[in-house]
Amino acid sequence: MPYVAPLPPVSRSKNRFSLAQFELPPLQDPRDAWELAFPSSTPYGDKPFDEGVVFPEGGRRAWLVVFGSWCALFSSLGLMNTMGAFQGYISTHQLKHLDVAVVGWIFSLYAFLTFGVGLFVGPLFDKYGPKWLVLSGSVLVVLSMDLIGNCIEFWQFMICFSLLGGVGSALLFSPSIAIIGHYFSRRRGYATGIAATGGAFGGILYPLIIQLVTPSTSFLWSTKLIALISLILCGFATVFMQPLQAPGPTASAWPNLLILRRQAFSLTVLGVFLVEFALFVPLTYITSYSRSMGFSSSVSSAVLPVLNVGSVFGRCLPGYFADRYGRYNIAILAIILTALSVFDIWLPFGHTPPGLVIFALLFGLSSGSSISLTPVCVGQLCPVEQYGRYYSTCFSIVSIGCLTGVPLAGMILDADGGIYRGLILFVGGCYAGGLVAFTWARLMATNWRLKSKY
Repeated sequence: MPYVAPLPPVSRSKNRFSLAQFELPPLQDPRDAWELAFPSSTPYGDKPFDEGVVFPEGGRRAWLVVFGSWCALFSSLGLMNTMGAFQGYISTHQLKHLDVAVVGWIFSLYAFLTFGVGLFVGPLFDKYGPKWLVLSGSVLVVLSMDLIGNCIEFWQFMICFSLLGGVGSALLFSPSIAIIGHYFSRRRGYATGIAATGGAFGGILYPLIIQLVTPSTSFLWSTKLIALISLILCGFATVFMQPLQAPGPTASAWPNLLILRRQAFSLTVLGVFLVEFALFVPLTYITSYSRSMGFSSSVSSAVLPVLNVGSVFGRCLPGYFADRYGRYNIAILAIILTALSVFDIWLPFGHTPPGLVIFALLFGLSSGSSISLTPVCVGQLCPVEQYGRYYSTCFSIVSIGCLTGVPLAGMILDADGGIYRGLILFVGGCYAGGLVAFTWARLMATNWRLKSKY
């Protein structure tokens, strides 16, 4: 038998293999860092951002917050909707020696600051809540209206109306819109629309005060009466605009423009930019337009309040229907009606009193939705804890259009020798561009589903 060498002894290591030593690498989230920080509008199919978040959707406390927002918007957007009355009076009295385009910078800077300062107000609201923002804004708005009656020079109007009024309105405007999103989700469009009517009611009352009080007393006392009304309403806003819960410790007080990389959001911002770029032109020049057509002072003074009467319904009703049929769907329909009112009524029939009144009413009805529907459209693209940041970022970019739109319209008017046809075409063209951008944003957000409720 052949010799077979014995096998060497098996050494028994003390470090024996065990399952405990067998480790798999941790699973990685397939989404990149950008998607984790700013998820898409439909992150998991049609799952909404606010799923799992409990909203009161009503109740005494929620509706008192809506009332507080209404008071704040009455004081802030009410002034914005009165720019036509201020422009009509100032350009024919204190600053009658200046060109229309130069006077327009007063109101453009006011609108720019009202929306532009929101880039910082929105994140501050998310981080600290509305209390000190609303209180500071109230002081500035009341101080602005108390001082403007004493202004006689261009730079004085820039400081009192544009700077003080613009920053004060910004501190009131953004928290008033954002806080409603903390109490309402399913009925957010309706609640925001009700609050937004405050600006329309302010746009009705304030021009009437200037029209009726100024001839019997003076421009000084009419603005002091506006300051008194603002003081009372801002007091209600400070008391009732209470947050639903304490601001989260993870919220940042700094703005972040990287959210513009979201395609649906950036297209929405572009649409709002073009719409607001055109909106303030009729609000500022419609009183001067009616006077240039040779209408009586009573008709010229009544056009702006008529526009704001239409805006009352234009802010409330679209919000109600938006909750039922889709926020973007109703916003697109409102832009279509606004463009039609410009091209089919103002342009061919605005030189007649009935045509101008019908245009003002229809324009206010259709364009009023830009304030009430824009927040709820933006709210569909972000989680509720970032609502203030997204909304304020949107209107901060829009503020650039507000800064340049009115002076550009004034330059067009001066270039045409005081004829308003070019100005009207400019307004209609901006609304047509806004319609394209909003429609594109809606298709991007819904993955090109035409029949979806969005």
